[in-house]
Amino acid sequence: MKHARSAALIQLGLIQSAGTPDPAVNLRKTLARVEQAARAGAQIVCTQELFRSPYFCQSEDHACFALAETIPGPSTDAFRKLARKHRVVIIASLFEKRAAGLYHNTAAVIDANGALLGLYRKMHIPDDPLYYEKFYFTPGDLGFRAWQTRYAKIGVLICWDQWYPEAARLTALQGVEILFYPTAIGWHPSEKARFGAEQHQAWELIQRSHAVANGCFVAVTNRVGIERPAGGDGIEFWGQSFVAGTAGQLLAKASPSREENLLVPVDLRQVEITRNHWPFLRDRRIDAYHGLTQRWIDA
Repeated sequence: MKHARSAALIQLGLIQSAGTPDPAVNLRKTLARVEQAARAGAQIVCTQELFRSPYFCQSEDHACFALAETIPGPSTDAFRKLARKHRVVIIASLFEKRAAGLYHNTAAVIDANGALLGLYRKMHIPDDPLYYEKFYFTPGDLGFRAWQTRYAKIGVLICWDQWYPEAARLTALQGVEILFYPTAIGWHPSEKARFGAEQHQAWELIQRSHAVANGCFVAVTNRVGIERPAGGDGIEFWGQSFVAGTAGQLLAKASPSREENLLVPVDLRQVEITRNHWPFLRDRRIDAYHGLTQRWIDA
């Protein structure tokens, strides 16, 4: 079914929040904040990565598999009802239980009529200190996807995906106007003083570059607060959710330390204007890129 767009100017809502140990509390809080954003005029709303729990990947603990849920399931049912009520598109980041022993880090895309348009399963899975995601998540098997929602054509990638220009490009090539990145990233407190500024700058820069290279908007929703579900120093999530324009410019940025709804208007007409003036898609040498499918090229 094709959607008729009502206006080129739409409003995005990014839900930046801190996780609690109680999934039910996190779900109620996020539903309330999505509703608050919708009442304030947001038409497409995105949660942070794995909003229903603390960032449990700080340790390898089989008990954490109990946090997963099916899709469709309780969370998507609640968001679909909310989407219908407020005519808002919702991107909900969830720990998906596909089967016993088979789990994904998944974003559910729900249209403004409450329809579950589809899923994106995180493709790039990290394995770093306090980010032990390979223990929990099977790499995505649905590929890079795009959905025509009531308000815009969107694509979704998740956290570690944000470092890969290939992921952004393959999603953008499907005509997306906005790339969303639900995220959970922060500092190791012991490293913040030495490396913190450059780590954050690199994270923001790579995603703004995806906006430039693809002539689309980029919207990033991050967690905030210090979480220590495995003890120790934990992770200090750096917040600073943001929206970048089609030339990579920062349109708005959230606080590094507070929960907030970041509401940002975007003019979708800028996508075509930018792509016409900077025709990177036209000038791609698709005949010469075969090496991208190799792990490494030995000189």
